[in-house]
Formats: sequence, C-alpha cells, structure tokens
Amino acid sequence: QVQLVESGGRSVQAGASLRLSCAVSGGTFSYNVMGWFRQAPGKEREFVAAISRSAGSMYYLDSLEGRFTISRDSARNTVYLQMNSLKPEDTAVYYCAAGRVSHTITTMSASRENNYDYWGQGTQVTVSS
Repeated sequence: QVQLVESGGRSVQAGASLRLSCAVSGGTFSYNVMGWFRQAPGKEREFVAAISRSAGSMYYLDSLEGRFTISRDSARNTVYLQMNSLKPEDTAVYYCAAGRVSHTITTMSASRENNYDYWGQGTQVTVSS
C-alpha cells in the first residue's frame, strides 16, 4: 500500500515562493507517475504537474509551467513542487498522488485523476495580496 504525506503548505504573501514536499512509502512497484493536483475553494480539483518515476520526465498544466517546477529525490522517496511568484489564485489545497499510466506517459495521461490510485491528505497553500 502506497502512502503519501504532503508538507510545506502555509500562508504567504503574493510574490513569495514555497516548496511542497510529498514523502512516499510502500508499494514500490505500484506506480510509475507522481502528480500534484490542487483544489481551490468552490472549484474542482485540477492537475498541476507530474513526473515519471523512471525517467523523471515532467509534465505541467500549461498556465503554470515556468512558475512551478516538479522534481523528485529517488533516494529520499520524495517528490517536490517548487512554486515561485505565487498569486492569490494559487490559493488551494495541494494534493500529491501516485498512479500508473499503462502506456506512454503524456501530459494528457498524467493529468487524468483516474490514473492515480493513491492520494495524500493535502496541504493548504494560502496566498494573500
């Protein structure tokens, strides 16, 4: 069983940077992609970024690429989301997820929630203007 624990969320001013962490344990061979999603108040959860477990290929929501960077530390079994130049509209609960894409991982397949079987509890990021 894969377990995911996010950390790093907090309240910041617009323009600040934050790095979220997701510690992964268990189920070593159960997933081949790790993703970050977010859910703002009153909105549906949306894809933010993903990274393939083997090659470390990265996939992003187009509007966030350039400000957000996903990375992994395989030795620590941890996935990170570096968020720069934060805006009030980035306010959301950020979720880490682990999943398996059966064919070639693409941005489209990596963004589909139904490809992810394991989810963390979420970490709140609040950006004030």
